[in-house]
Amino acid sequence: MKVATKVPQYGVDHGRRSSEVLVSAVLFACMLICLSVLFLIFWMLISNSVPFFQEVPFQDFLTGDQWNPFHPTFPLFGVQPLLIGTLLVSIVAGLIAIPIGIGCSIYLAEVADLKLKNWLKPFIEIIASVPSVVLGLFAVIILADYVMIVFDPYSKLNALLAGIILAVMMIPIQVTIAEEAMNSVPQSLREASYALGATKWETIRHAVVPAAFSGIIASIVLALGRAIGETMAVTMAAGNAAISTWNPLYPVLTMPATLAIEIPEAAAGSLQYQALFAVGLLLFVITFAVNIVADIVLVRYREAYK
Repeated sequence: MKVATKVPQYGVDHGRRSSEVLVSAVLFACMLICLSVLFLIFWMLISNSVPFFQEVPFQDFLTGDQWNPFHPTFPLFGVQPLLIGTLLVSIVAGLIAIPIGIGCSIYLAEVADLKLKNWLKPFIEIIASVPSVVLGLFAVIILADYVMIVFDPYSKLNALLAGIILAVMMIPIQVTIAEEAMNSVPQSLREASYALGATKWETIRHAVVPAAFSGIIASIVLALGRAIGETMAVTMAAGNAAISTWNPLYPVLTMPATLAIEIPEAAAGSLQYQALFAVGLLLFVITFAVNIVADIVLVRYREAYK
């Protein structure tokens, strides 16, 4: 009796391995490109900032409360007003957007029926595609009048107005990511909660949200990153006054707006030009630190949840 033997297809296996090696090499090259771009950006900021810090001590730059590079005799390069303005606008935007974004995500993922969800989600995502300059125009022309009536601010253009329009830009990013994270929670987890006698709200609060916590945090971090780095809408709505204040009813100047306004006017190689690169370096470090802190929080949460 003849026993059938399987002849190994060496050519097929070799070709498959070769394609896998090629794909791995391409993916590795993509990673190297991303890291190279990040390194080049960091090197550009460092190399252009070092001459500035040789003229202006880092402590004076960080703690100085006046930014006036156009003074003919004594230019002032204190970044404190720009830093406070950036943080103030981002905090206002976060306080508005985070609760609304989480609420919208929970409603879309757990409460709304499929037909309503299919109508609502595209409208929310469309907001993310609106150019920031258009949202800035909306803030200046329409929203500013309502802010004036309700809050009576010191200036028509102020940190509160900039924070509100930034919140509008943050919510679609947050909703999209957080809602997908909640949808990825296994249905068996919900069913187990219902089997123990929990209500729908108790299931959402104690089962779904904790299980999707990492995705929710990621959505918040990405949305805050958009707020910290946003330029055009903030430039149009914040008033661009370099004053150190934590009052959202006053005009402020943010770091991205400073770069957008002054870089075209600064002479290449001048002290003002170098100072703007120092501002960009500080902004880069802040956004990098925010992402590092978020990663630490996610790792600790995952370890506790397991």
